[in-house]
Amino acid sequence: MANISYNLEKQHEKGKLHAIERINALCDKGTFTEIYSGVRHNCTSFGMEKKDIPYDGVITGFGKINGRKVAVYAQDFTVQGGALGLKHGQKIAELIDMAIKARCPVIGVNDSGGARIQEGVDALCGYGDLFYQNVRASGSIPQISIVAGPCAGGAVYSPGITDFIFSVDKISQLFITGPKVVKSVMFLDISAEDLGGAAIHSKKSGVAHFRCENENDCYAKVRKLLDYIPHYYGDTFNSTEITGGSSAKFKFNAKKMQKKITEILPENTKQGYDVREIINCTVDEDSFFEVMEEFATNAVVGFAKIEGRSVGIVANNPAGLGGVLNCDASDKIARFVRYCDSFNVPLLTFVDVPGFIPGPEEEQKGIIRHGAKIIYAYSEASVPKVTVIIRKAYGGAYIAMCSKHLGADFVYAWPASEIAVMGAEGALGILYAKEMKDPSKAAFVAEKSEEYKKTIMTPLIAQQRGYISEVINPEETRERVVRSFAFLETKTAMDKPLKKHGNIPL
Repeated sequence: MANISYNLEKQHEKGKLHAIERINALCDKGTFTEIYSGVRHNCTSFGMEKKDIPYDGVITGFGKINGRKVAVYAQDFTVQGGALGLKHGQKIAELIDMAIKARCPVIGVNDSGGARIQEGVDALCGYGDLFYQNVRASGSIPQISIVAGPCAGGAVYSPGITDFIFSVDKISQLFITGPKVVKSVMFLDISAEDLGGAAIHSKKSGVAHFRCENENDCYAKVRKLLDYIPHYYGDTFNSTEITGGSSAKFKFNAKKMQKKITEILPENTKQGYDVREIINCTVDEDSFFEVMEEFATNAVVGFAKIEGRSVGIVANNPAGLGGVLNCDASDKIARFVRYCDSFNVPLLTFVDVPGFIPGPEEEQKGIIRHGAKIIYAYSEASVPKVTVIIRKAYGGAYIAMCSKHLGADFVYAWPASEIAVMGAEGALGILYAKEMKDPSKAAFVAEKSEEYKKTIMTPLIAQQRGYISEVINPEETRERVVRSFAFLETKTAMDKPLKKHGNIPL
């Protein structure tokens, strides 16, 4: 590797770490081994034949994180602005191909000015080779992208294909076209931060899964994530050999949490609450690791441990938009479900959903298409699926949120939960529209409302039909979930009709 002392200073002046510092922050100490350090470009245009670009601007190699092997690459912005040329792209593509064969995650640190213009179509070829390997690796090994500087133009699509994107406040920039192009084409003055900074992509676009305060925080979170997920398709990370079975690798205060979970729901069924409280009363202590926390806050997704074993968590969150499903929440849930199914991570779903959001704005954005993604993802998923209906489960949203009808293995419902086409008020507005407008019929309407709640909305009806496995008290939730996943541990994939693959409504 070239002498980097001067380059270190250049990065530090920008509040950034150098590529090799980033790799060392990610990998266990002393485990990183560089490969292809001698690769050089072969471009002879625009004076490039006179330029020696060390390792062609990207450091590639392998090491260990938490004692397990990983493949890592980091673009070096101090070398030709980290610009990607043919050899640069091929180095990364080759590393991903090796990671597929070696069956280990690949982590990329993106810090690049984009395509190396002097190389023309060869630079585009470098990107194409990289994208192709990203797609080959998808579902075979986890792919994690860290945006630790500019990432513009074609460069954004490699992170866009990968499983998880980490961004860092004040240094991440992710956009198709930068501020200068936007100004020249649209006559709009906008900063790089406002166009594609970390907050934009973690809160508004949903492109970034994690937003970190600084680089060290970012690398710590990447290391943590790798402790929750399989490192390749077929990894027995959740087996008793890996977790030590029930040998006290987890903490859970049953008495405390059983009491707490009974006190979470508000008396007013229209009042919101944070579903994370229920999640934390069910999973191992301090084990919930949320993904996409700032995007579509009406849904919560993430990983957790239950008796030391990883599960994927999906939940409606009444603290955000009442827990209703909209386009963004649908995409968030569907993408996470498909990731978990790809790598055989069991799914635990908490349901409290009043429906899909109504109105022209979401209809025009395609709520039908986006909502269908949830139905498709859950129906396709063959991993163990356990669902707990907490409070409301109305209409198509009840079906979509991993109901028995979409292949849930076990569906449990709390006694006060409501399962129906719609709530009592909406139903009576259709069934007794005239009476509801007549003040003299108030007693009649109230009587019919109670009748609807007792005969239609009660979970006992769904239980009688076999749509609910059991109605359980809130304090029983953890035990039921634990036993259900233990029973499903050896579940095999369902039979599928002969086909190449389905056509998800993207």
